Amino acid sequence: MSRRTSLVRVVAALAASCLVSEHAQCDELLVNPQFKAEGGQVMPVGWSAWEPGWGKVACTVRSGDGGLLIESGGDPYAVGGVAQEIRGIRSGQAYCISAACELRAIEAPYRSVMVRVSWLKEGKSVHPAGMLVYGPTVGGGTALFSDVLKAPEDADGARISLEVKWPGKGSVLWKSVSMQTAPAPGLRKVKIGTVYLRPRQSTPDDNLRLWCEQIDAAGKLGIDIICLGEAITQVGTNASTEDVAQPIPGPATQRLGEAARTNRVWVVAGLMERVGDIVYNTAVLIGRQGQVAGTYRKTHLPREEWKQGVRPGSEYPVFETDFGRVAIQICYDWFFPEVTAILARKGAEVVLAPTWGTTFPDQDGMANGETVFRVRARDNGVYMVPSVYDGSSLVIDPMGRILASNAGKTGVFWAEVDLNKRECLDWVGHWRSIGPRDRMPETYGPLADFRSVIADR
Repeated sequence: MSRRTSLVRVVAALAASCLVSEHAQCDELLVNPQFKAEGGQVMPVGWSAWEPGWGKVACTVRSGDGGLLIESGGDPYAVGGVAQEIRGIRSGQAYCISAACELRAIEAPYRSVMVRVSWLKEGKSVHPAGMLVYGPTVGGGTALFSDVLKAPEDADGARISLEVKWPGKGSVLWKSVSMQTAPAPGLRKVKIGTVYLRPRQSTPDDNLRLWCEQIDAAGKLGIDIICLGEAITQVGTNASTEDVAQPIPGPATQRLGEAARTNRVWVVAGLMERVGDIVYNTAVLIGRQGQVAGTYRKTHLPREEWKQGVRPGSEYPVFETDFGRVAIQICYDWFFPEVTAILARKGAEVVLAPTWGTTFPDQDGMANGETVFRVRARDNGVYMVPSVYDGSSLVIDPMGRILASNAGKTGVFWAEVDLNKRECLDWVGHWRSIGPRDRMPETYGPLADFRSVIADR
């Protein structure tokens, strides 16, 4: 079982134990967690409704049969919800938050239904955006939320808000919500590495030897996953694409797999793949046991490749490892923001990028590769790990910070990170939680219509 899978199950178990039942005897911090109304009251005891500043688009909120009902009121873009303030929160204490609701004709649950925790200090929000609780997980018309959050330093209170945004013609019946003390979630530390190596006047066989030496070095450092370069059997040689293209699995992946198995390290490496009479620019993911765990075929091809007859890939796979979910993009892909956005949307936490191109710093005020990779990380809340032949091989965190760089040196460079860490942007909050909910994919049609006139002037 992976550490990520284990964490998810632990959180799910905590959520299950926290969900309130009629006979639960728990250290429940919320008043009236099942939204019971007394004497025909419209609003359940302990809860208060909130409305938007423009009241004409407010949802209707009232006690319903078996819970709290929030309806659009006929406006598909209505917003509204309820909230409750909790006192006596302890700084540094972890809390399990869980909720369950019934969805009625809600077309986009992830965008439309949210549970938010705002930590308070002397009645004021510590961060204006608060933290969104993981979820919803939807099945059979029911949506579940569950998370374990740690109260920040100096927090003495919290506000739980159940939010509905743009429900269309639908409605949400909140059934239960809970907040209880819980053990703090563990760290998920991972050592992520990248390589800077540019062979010169070499051969494909010598290249493989050199790259395997980098895998050996990564093993000695205890690195969990290492990113090698693009087309590693071709760079720095006189070999053509036809000379180096081979099946996957094949001789090159066998040698890389032996090094990965010896060093118990995950490896990402770029190769030219032959499939019958077709050639792809492909990167492989090799597991700690030496097996090919996955492949990614480069989707965006510059003229140097398509003029050679290289064929583009068409899929963006995400791979489960024993420490988390990873994905791969290759070189020219970094010019296109859609690639990383899709990988993040599919759950990737770390994106490894074998890159023949550059990550030079900005020059003369122009954004260069280093900045673009940092922006890709920041835009999508992922770690970006390019391995390049010009510029610097890097490990970049979800806030766009460079954690490791070769800075002109050859070899292996790495950083230890905690994949469970959730860091908030000023004002906006934890972007990986918030950004996907606020995307407007229904407006992005022109990006997918290649037949339309392209505005190139």
